[in-house]
Amino acid sequence: MRKSLVLLLAAASVPAAAAPSAAPAVNTARMSEITRTLASEAFEGRAPGTPGEAKTIPYLIEQFRAAGLQPAGENGGWTQKVPMIRTRLQNVRMSIAQDGQTVPLRFPDDVYVSTQKAVDQARIAAAPLVFVGYGVSAPERGWDDFKGADLRGKVAVILVNDPDYEAKPGEPVAGKFGGPTMTYYGRWTYKYEEAARRGAIGALIVHETGGAGYGWNVVQSSGGENYNIVLPAGAQQPVLLQGWIQRPVAEAMFRRAGLDYDTLKRQARTSAFRPIDLHATLSADSAVELTHLTSQNVLGQIRGSRFPAETVSYGGHWDAYGVGKPDAQGRTIRPGAADDGLGLAGMLEIARMFRAGPRPQRTVLFAAWTGEERGLLGSEYYARHPLFPHETMAANLTLDTLQFAGPTRDTVVIGRGQDSLEDMMAEEARKQGRSVTVESHPERGLFYRADHFSFAKRGVPTLLTMALAGEYDLVDGGRPAGAKWLADYTGNCYHQTCDEWSASWNLGGAAQEVDMMYRIGARLANSRIWPSWKPSSEFAPIRRQSAARRR
Repeated sequence: MRKSLVLLLAAASVPAAAAPSAAPAVNTARMSEITRTLASEAFEGRAPGTPGEAKTIPYLIEQFRAAGLQPAGENGGWTQKVPMIRTRLQNVRMSIAQDGQTVPLRFPDDVYVSTQKAVDQARIAAAPLVFVGYGVSAPERGWDDFKGADLRGKVAVILVNDPDYEAKPGEPVAGKFGGPTMTYYGRWTYKYEEAARRGAIGALIVHETGGAGYGWNVVQSSGGENYNIVLPAGAQQPVLLQGWIQRPVAEAMFRRAGLDYDTLKRQARTSAFRPIDLHATLSADSAVELTHLTSQNVLGQIRGSRFPAETVSYGGHWDAYGVGKPDAQGRTIRPGAADDGLGLAGMLEIARMFRAGPRPQRTVLFAAWTGEERGLLGSEYYARHPLFPHETMAANLTLDTLQFAGPTRDTVVIGRGQDSLEDMMAEEARKQGRSVTVESHPERGLFYRADHFSFAKRGVPTLLTMALAGEYDLVDGGRPAGAKWLADYTGNCYHQTCDEWSASWNLGGAAQEVDMMYRIGARLANSRIWPSWKPSSEFAPIRRQSAARRR
């Protein structure tokens, strides 16, 4: 059965276009088999610091070696150690005292919180709650939600997404950020970090499915667990408790303070907005199960023949969500097949395609990151402790969550207008007979939610392919079929137990993406091209600082 399945999938291989010379076909059978293994029960959902990681790392090293790569990790090895902490809240008790009454908050139904601090107990005693609008400080856009407010020892209540996300035409804020396209200021990570910089002890974002890009079920999926890299001495520490509050719960809190939620949202879309005391306090108490662990990135390379100090990097993440509560069928393992087992399988195909051709002129780096699902931790740690200089990295190309519904007539650009790699993407897609479509849900901020972002923050031009971004125009069924696949996957299986490998997958579309990403990387690896950020990108100034390093 297994042998016949491999032969059947091999017939679906998609030929790769010349880049720079005729390249071999993308082998979908091999991609399927690698994904099947990574998503199997034996790997236990591949959570960092678990027995699942202990099986994942040797398997990936074996696959890197089989693809013809050389080690690119620390001390001549295949890995980079990533020191982390893992926290899990126990017996969470939370309440709001307001208007003479104490209102209990049910975890994780009314509110979801976790901690990224290395503590044994997370306790907040009657901390004042302050509404800070969208929690944005963006001087280059003439925006400051804080107006110098002192948040020390307080809990910030924050709106989801950007100040102009719901702005109507004619409102002064319209177009100041990204409109329907989320900017970094709309990401929950930024909001928590900004609250910490302001001295807050806690931060709660009001959850709305549209602005967040996912439902409350996704918020709850971590079960009070969180991770962080071990921060160096003197680094900015995170807030003690961070998380989400359901909109109806927030609305009730505002009403008790004599405030209307929708009115406050409109006020928060003006530059005159100032933080508002909610005349309420938050108390919370939870034991914290704290674990110190060392996870690992896996790194391989093909050393450049002419310019070995210059790199083109590929990446994907090996981690998924491990073991959780039983679903309706009693399944507990969240196997992460499409997200991102299939992306890693595609990256390994790209490595084999490079090895099948002439040795590239620049070094090509391949990375399987840890901790992406916990906040891009593996790639962030690498970016803070790089083994290849950012200044002479031509580009980072990331594969995260490929689709399995078949060939497409288009590909999807994520974060349009950021850098010149999207122009190369359009050229290579055109050679495949495909067009480029702008991401269907720019409000989800996918440009800021994958491992390439750790490189973008350091000025490296990036390109991401991610099936969550678009309603593909499928060859079989058109855009309605693409929309249905996306809705089914994100609504039912994203980060859930049903993100499983299946023999029924049609990897024709995934192979198109792999082929395209290979050819973009091959053009860069065999040229003097230095991709550039668009002038309007927030990352352009960072890259300009190191221009002298690139010849």
